Amino acid sequence: EWGTRRPDGGRYLGGGGSGAGDQGSPTHSPSPRRSFSDPLRRCRRALLGSAAPVPANGTRGTRGAGDKRQLVYVFTTWRSGSSFFGELFNQNPEVFFLYEPVWHVWQKLYPGDAVSLQGAARDMLSALYRCDLSVFQLYSPAGSGGRNLTTLGIFGAATNKVVCSSPLCPAYRKEVVGLVDDRVCKKCPPQRLARFEEECRKYRTLVIKGVRVFDVAVLAPLLRDPALDLKVIHLVRDPRAVASSRIRSRHGLIRESLQVVRSRDPRAHRMPFLEAAGHKLGAKKEGMGGPADYHALGAMEVICNSMAKTLQTALQPPDWLQGHYLVVRYEDLVGDPVKTLRRVYDFVGLTVSPEMEQFALNMTSGSGSSSKPFVVSARNATQAANAWRTALTFQQIKQVEEFCYQPMAVLGYERVNSPEEVKDLSKTLLRKPRL
Repeated sequence: EWGTRRPDGGRYLGGGGSGAGDQGSPTHSPSPRRSFSDPLRRCRRALLGSAAPVPANGTRGTRGAGDKRQLVYVFTTWRSGSSFFGELFNQNPEVFFLYEPVWHVWQKLYPGDAVSLQGAARDMLSALYRCDLSVFQLYSPAGSGGRNLTTLGIFGAATNKVVCSSPLCPAYRKEVVGLVDDRVCKKCPPQRLARFEEECRKYRTLVIKGVRVFDVAVLAPLLRDPALDLKVIHLVRDPRAVASSRIRSRHGLIRESLQVVRSRDPRAHRMPFLEAAGHKLGAKKEGMGGPADYHALGAMEVICNSMAKTLQTALQPPDWLQGHYLVVRYEDLVGDPVKTLRRVYDFVGLTVSPEMEQFALNMTSGSGSSSKPFVVSARNATQAANAWRTALTFQQIKQVEEFCYQPMAVLGYERVNSPEEVKDLSKTLLRKPRL
């Protein structure tokens, strides 16, 4: 078995992928707390049965009228560059793109832990891939009147190119590549979800980006469904960079970090490197092991254990995953954006336009600062990729490596042996991945 033991002799979690039909638990058996969503699950099933068929004509895209729609799930975790990566689809005139729709599930069913919400996440995706957007009504905030939910009530709507463009809004044109201004989009007229569904059915390619599915096996029923043609793009990033970015944006992610940390196996989790260095849960100073930092790093245990399970499945793919899975490293994306864009578009059957190539180049060669972690902007690629090497302490780095040894080994991220090696930016820590 690959990488089932740590260098210290301990055993990693995640050995043996979850069954294709289970809930995709990242670390342990699903909690009995799942029962709190049973009423919503029954309501979901009723909605899923009403999904409208996709028309055979009047569509956007290059596929023939008789072809299936191409469905794509960008499978990733928080702070992996997925907002930028998602723009490679959001900006494409032939793509209907949804940004983090499962956010609604996590908010509505808070404080449910990450494991117990996996089934609900899959059910929502099943509906959305059929352009049944009424599923959003199930997860609208209490007292907001779910049946009156409009496009502007959907998470990420203020940067969604379809929502902000004609015919739904006169502010922008979908065929013109370029970031939209969320302040402008917030002034767009709210549209009924039924109208948004009509737009969805016009597109031959539907892409959903999400960070709240933890194991690719959770998506197995969708990948097996003969009515769906789903492909998964697994966007990964050096876990040390992910951890650094999580700490920088710790306050904006505190609810999510708590939901993830609740999924840890209490018999296995530990943070020996941080605890040895005095990083305690009760510490008062942020940046010195305070609660937000502690949870931000603790979440990496769950994230990396679940990533290990997905990669183990991908290394020996079952029938439902063969030809439907692609790994993209964030470092390769920012290092050679045009090459990566072409590889990704070829995988999903899209044509690369000069405008999209220029957009990808501009987004990775800008001088913008990354001080606003939830804003998509042009940034210096090298600076963004190496920022963790100067931001994290050596103890924090070793703790992340302890949690993430398995996926790092598969994905080609080298571990470090000394603080001096970390600070030597002339030394690359990338090698060829096994996937």
